[in-house]
Amino acid sequence: MSAAQSQSTLEAKLKALECHFTWDIDSSRSKLLYLRGKLEDIGTEEGNSWLGHIYNLQGYIHNQLGFTEDARRFFSKAAEAFHRSRNTVSDEGPWLVVNYGNLAWLHHHLGEQAESQTYLSKVDALLKEYPSPSQDELHPEIYAEKAWTLMKFDKDQYLAADYFQRAIRMQPDMVQWNTSRVLALVKAYKFDDTPVEEDILEKLRMAKEQDPENLYLAAHYLDQRGRKGERIKDEACKLARKVLKNPVSSYSGMKALLRVYRKYVSVDEAVALAEEALEKHPDERYLKKCAALCYRWKVIFHNDSHLKQSTIDRGISLHKEVISLYNHPSLLKKISLANIYAKSNHSQYEAEKIYQELLQMDLEPAGKQMIYHYYAKHLNFDRRDYNRSIEYHMKAAEIPQQSYYRENSIKVLEKIKEKNRSRMCGEIEELLAKLEV
Repeated sequence: MSAAQSQSTLEAKLKALECHFTWDIDSSRSKLLYLRGKLEDIGTEEGNSWLGHIYNLQGYIHNQLGFTEDARRFFSKAAEAFHRSRNTVSDEGPWLVVNYGNLAWLHHHLGEQAESQTYLSKVDALLKEYPSPSQDELHPEIYAEKAWTLMKFDKDQYLAADYFQRAIRMQPDMVQWNTSRVLALVKAYKFDDTPVEEDILEKLRMAKEQDPENLYLAAHYLDQRGRKGERIKDEACKLARKVLKNPVSSYSGMKALLRVYRKYVSVDEAVALAEEALEKHPDERYLKKCAALCYRWKVIFHNDSHLKQSTIDRGISLHKEVISLYNHPSLLKKISLANIYAKSNHSQYEAEKIYQELLQMDLEPAGKQMIYHYYAKHLNFDRRDYNRSIEYHMKAAEIPQQSYYRENSIKVLEKIKEKNRSRMCGEIEELLAKLEV
């Protein structure tokens, strides 16, 4: 076989692998950097059943960002974590199929074709030794990792839940797969305040029974019961005592519970809980992020005419610290800081300064759309500049990126058109007709 044919065959085999490099999850650099920070916040304590998956995804992200040595290190850590979590005599098993596929791609990108071929052979050997229990379906370990990865990239949550369901049908003893399947179904309602359907709520209840130590799951179950009108305040307060004893991690349940506090206890008690957690762990950036979120709710969304300047200053201080602690802070954190500045008695000019910096950034359409949307709201509520607010809602709506921000801007424009009190109603009507909404 010629060198060209050999290379072509190798590339065909690589494309046929089931791993992060073939799952159509390529994302923007900003998304990858944001995800890198989120994965770091999950924590790496022993007993985390997703540790191998976390390291595998970190390896992929670092490779895509150009940090190949870090990628190699994380792929190696993934293999070690899988070995520990599966607690088997053999060092190898079907859970390594994705990991070996990733390594085959990594070596291929590095021009190390012999090493790439070695890992391709290892994948083949694993698939022969551990065939899928169901003909014409992937191995359940592959389905589970693929589903977990899609969840992290905010891809189709129903597809993620379906992959988990396929894995569970073949390997029903994996409690964490069922927990994640149910959480994927709940996540599909992320921007909806209505409760999930009864069958999903029942799945949540059953998952909680099977996975009683999962406080993240428990917080989501409380949230859904609260949405149905149940009184859950006492249960939320009991859960808070347990969460405070958990190791600090984005899987600890803290952020989900703070959202429950905000809606069903009080925003002040959410702030107090976040501050109590920070007092116990003053150097944990994740808890600082949680506290910053609570102050965002308190300052921006809680209609309090007696809001103290000291509360606003604390919100500003936390947001500035969080932004400095993350290599690539989310746009939302910078927007939140601007919106808190806008409520201050002596720093309102800072809000406009931040927004102007954000508006001049070279961003992808989704990022631009988010900023246009929030700047439109800032112009409306803080600056009382109604016509410019409309202009930016129109800019957000014009970007053909389906999102909460676009839908919300369109709703705002439709309401303005219905009231027919703005001199820009003609332009709004023309835009909405063009967008066919």
